[in-house]
Amino acid sequence: MQIIHTDNAPAAIGPYSQGVITGKLFFSSGQIPINPETGDIIAVTIEEQAKQVMKNLGALLDAAGCSYENVVKTTCFLADMNDFQAFNSVYAEYFTGKPARSCVAVKTLPKNVLCEVEVIAELPGAED
Repeated sequence: MQIIHTDNAPAAIGPYSQGVITGKLFFSSGQIPINPETGDIIAVTIEEQAKQVMKNLGALLDAAGCSYENVVKTTCFLADMNDFQAFNSVYAEYFTGKPARSCVAVKTLPKNVLCEVEVIAELPGAED
């Protein structure tokens, strides 16, 4: 197992890694809308928070040698399912390859954010 770390995404706030590679797959930890430069949550609306989450995921995918096109599965957590349509419009800008997805509403997310997303991606060239 290879631990993935980048300063371009928020540091882990607990006993876990930002992501790991095992075999031909990259697994990210759930990303919330923490700005990695400040360590704060600056975004307020669901759209702003979703965009920051996508930026954080993009940084992790890049550190693992992947991109959004390599993502095969996402798991999305929303604090309020009424935000689904607005979240989905941001999500669709990034995940154009339409990976498999689960999206659930949860009672509370870390730091009371509105959304969290984790991904599983296949490493480029892994299909060979």
